[in-house]
Amino acid sequence: MKILVIDDEERIRTLIRISLERAGFEVYEAENGRKGVQLRRTVAIDLLICDLIMPVQDGIETITEFRQEFPDTGIIAISGGGKIGPDSYLRVAEQLGAWRVFTKPVDMEALHTAVVEWQSLHHP
Repeated sequence: MKILVIDDEERIRTLIRISLERAGFEVYEAENGRKGVQLRRTVAIDLLICDLIMPVQDGIETITEFRQEFPDTGIIAISGGGKIGPDSYLRVAEQLGAWRVFTKPVDMEALHTAVVEWQSLHHP
């Protein structure tokens, strides 16, 4: 299964990538939504893990674009919150079709469980 991690914080992308690669997943990275969408147009991604607050193109815009262009791609949203806290952003992400949402710092075990659960539902 191919997973795309979009986050402007390199250490978070790296942490998630290494954890998921160790579990046997093929993981791609992008530092903002625009680059992530461009990558998705060339690589068939099964699951998107997307931060919500990023420069260039934020996660809400990115999720909206994924829903329109790639409706079969699963979405997990993550957020540290910014000025108004993560809950408001994560609620919006859920309304836009995020399958699961996590606050930062991300509980890696819970994230891994969600990825495996999504895989079992969509790629048995």
